[in-house]
Amino acid sequence: MTRPLLTALSLLALSLPAHADVTPFPATFHTQEIKADGATMHVRVGGKGPAVVLLHGFGDTGDMWAPLAADLARDHTVVVPDLRGMGLSSIPQDGYDKKTQAADIRAVLAALKIEHSVVIGHDIGTMVAFAYAARYPQLTDRLVVMDAPVPGITPWNDIVRSPMLWHFDFGGADMERLVAGRERIYLDRFWNEFAGTPAKVDEGTRKHYAKLYARPGAMHAAFAQFRSIRQDAIDNAPVLQHKLSMPVLAVGGEKSFGNNEAIVMRNAADNVTEVVIPAAGHWLMEEAPMPTIKAVRDFISM
Repeated sequence: MTRPLLTALSLLALSLPAHADVTPFPATFHTQEIKADGATMHVRVGGKGPAVVLLHGFGDTGDMWAPLAADLARDHTVVVPDLRGMGLSSIPQDGYDKKTQAADIRAVLAALKIEHSVVIGHDIGTMVAFAYAARYPQLTDRLVVMDAPVPGITPWNDIVRSPMLWHFDFGGADMERLVAGRERIYLDRFWNEFAGTPAKVDEGTRKHYAKLYARPGAMHAAFAQFRSIRQDAIDNAPVLQHKLSMPVLAVGGEKSFGNNEAIVMRNAADNVTEVVIPAAGHWLMEEAPMPTIKAVRDFISM
């Protein structure tokens, strides 16, 4: 691990409250509420330099990125939105296809007067990051995708047959009634089954996110994130004919997506770097923050 990384993380650790549920962002970051088309985005911004956008997935919010944001803010402007319907962003009834959410991110960056950026995503954030790179390739300097399939990109038809992914089609009024008041039970399924070491998603983290996902309408939005995936596959199909040209880092957890992340991305991009995080499951920032931060830092510093 590099000395600057150790220094940044040590300073961040010293700033933590004694009983933090999740790692907070450095005090140098500020939050903004930024209007997109049909949504108001809750956004954290900090640092100075070339822009990096961090996009979270389901089971998390932008809060997941605090350790990475602290490191990158040493020499980058770091932008961390909550996706529409998640975290502290507004909860519209629709717009959960990833092409629309890519436009949300473009609106955020435009409001911040940012043109070019590196775009980094995990889980659902990977799908949004990919849609952003496909829709705005001239504005995407580099793309990082973490431990998630990309709808419509080979071998998508094999991936979606996995019984682990039954939640892609879960949703609707009756499912919302089943989960209402039991959000923690539903979320524990993801934190337990998709982790390499479930205990690394600790109790404070689970309580923090369960509270956010219990907000009125939040689970409706969460289900919509997955149920829009069929449309996302249609929207992504053109990339199979015209691959992404920007450098791409494909990161998989050894006990989760592994090298399949790079296999997927080589069908959609010409210049792919592969990293597998040892012993980690899906929850890379919770299970293996140090090697994940190093992989990202090494890639964007090339």
